[in-house]
Amino acid sequence: MKNNKWYFTTSSIIFTVVAIAHLGRILLVLPASVAGYDIPLWVSGIAVLLAGYLATRGFMEAHKLG
Repeated sequence: MKNNKWYFTTSSIIFTVVAIAHLGRILLVLPASVAGYDIPLWVSGIAVLLAGYLATRGFMEAHKLG
């Protein structure tokens, strides 16, 4: 069970970093493009919500495993 707690904690930290990076992109209005296509800011908004949700759920699961 300790490996599962480690997994949930590690993945939650990664998702938290991703959420913070996307939030920073929104707050600083930074441009982003992939293969020449401009990515709108609302995509980062969805990424913040999704990564934040996954991070929260992961931390909750890690806490349940004690």
